[in-house]
Amino acid sequence: MSDSAKGVAAILLACTIWGFATLYYKALSHVPPLEVLAHRTLWTLVFFGALLAVQRRLSAVPALLTGPLKARIIGAAAIVSVNWGLFIWAIQSGHAVQASLGYYILPLVSVLLGVVLLGERLSRLQGAAVVLAAMAVAVLTVGQGVPPIIALALALSFAPYLVIKKKLDAPAVVSVTAEVLVLAPFALAYLIWQSGGVAALDLHTALMLPISGLITGGPLILFSWGAQRVRLSTLGIAGYLNPSIQMYSAVMIFGEPFTRWHGAAFGLIWAGLALYSAESWRQDRVARRLASSADTSATVMK
Repeated sequence: MSDSAKGVAAILLACTIWGFATLYYKALSHVPPLEVLAHRTLWTLVFFGALLAVQRRLSAVPALLTGPLKARIIGAAAIVSVNWGLFIWAIQSGHAVQASLGYYILPLVSVLLGVVLLGERLSRLQGAAVVLAAMAVAVLTVGQGVPPIIALALALSFAPYLVIKKKLDAPAVVSVTAEVLVLAPFALAYLIWQSGGVAALDLHTALMLPISGLITGGPLILFSWGAQRVRLSTLGIAGYLNPSIQMYSAVMIFGEPFTRWHGAAFGLIWAGLALYSAESWRQDRVARRLASSADTSATVMK
């Protein structure tokens, strides 16, 4: 397999694991969401800490937490903990359809935040995609009588995290390890306060909880490795596999309702994502063409 093919395979595997993670969190519905979140935080720290120790990069974590990026790491940690906790609660509480909608909306919200916070400009197709996403939210609001608060909260809580990470000059594994290290004292204190919680009484649950670190860290490593080997447009399109699997699990496995209003909203979202993907593909082609022209010019000048 070529490097590009291996990259695509790694990204698809990562998104598949993330997508089916809903089954794992649903199976832990008898455990309070905050307890699952605490375990997810601690076991992710164990997973990444062990990995960095093997790679002899563990010293990069305290350096990151004491350097000029400390505030960004703390901010990212706070945001991702809210997103993780909300996602776990949504799955356990029977709102997996809304959770999948949130991660469909996420790329379009990220584009909008790029305009507001980073001064980026929207192309016409990107602007149309954002408008379609807004229309989808409006359709669900009218159809259900209330806005899709959970979906919006998931998208709006993770998009700022992506903005921070974009400006964070640090390897993904190192930065995430630093983030969960910031959260670890709070997670540990909560579990102590709960006197061990459900896990202390249930051997099966106690054995399941450490898997949370594996299904959080493993896909991230695969995704990061694959992202270095594929085009940006491929990366964006492959990312939609995760919420697609989430939605399939919500409707076909969990039996959550999927009304005509959901169908209309998701249709608008998919149309918006199609425009967004087409624009990403076009921009990727333009960037590669310019890079190729620059290389050719440099060769001629030599």
